[in-house]
Amino acid sequence: MENITFKLADMHQHGAAFFEFLALRKKFFVDNLGWDIPHDESHEMDQYDNPQASYSLVLKDGKVIGGARVMPTTSQWGTHTYMLRDAVQGKLIDIPANIMGRDIVDADMWECTRLVMCDSVRTHAERSTCLRMIVDGLIDLANEKGATKLMCLSTLAMMRALRQLGYDAERMGDTYLNDGDGRRYAVLGMSAARQTAFVPKATHRPQPQPLHAPSKV
Repeated sequence: MENITFKLADMHQHGAAFFEFLALRKKFFVDNLGWDIPHDESHEMDQYDNPQASYSLVLKDGKVIGGARVMPTTSQWGTHTYMLRDAVQGKLIDIPANIMGRDIVDADMWECTRLVMCDSVRTHAERSTCLRMIVDGLIDLANEKGATKLMCLSTLAMMRALRQLGYDAERMGDTYLNDGDGRRYAVLGMSAARQTAFVPKATHRPQPQPLHAPSKV
């Protein structure tokens, strides 16, 4: 497995990885969970996939098997900010306005969304490795801009999985039941601190090789 991170401005450096991530999101959030979110027959993409967002994806054998999106809580794109703040402001009907208890706008805090893994990542060891690589990529992106905290709307099962990997994830508010998928969610917060040593990012695209003139006979 390898991790790549990017923004929309440089997604072209990673081939079709961004669109593979959108396809993976559509399969999980729309096809499996039945969420009523913007999509076509192949991809899910919403108003938060804008130039304020960054992405951390995990690839195996050149194909995206997991990933997530992250953006500052100071983000503003048209009439939208970031997902949880828009929910607090009553702009999203599927997330309760009291989910956070307060309106957070803090350059030190970034929001993570759309975390997903492919069904082909089956074993507990593989899923743990994939999750760690996704999260460490998100942490790197936040740290590059000076942020030290992450937040997300997720299930309590995700909080337990993060804690098992050594992250200090904890609830930032009450839970609520999503009537659409029957799962219980809460806002989670954690320190943006890696649990593994930093490794320079790789890319799944073949790198150009130097050309050598034939030696003289």
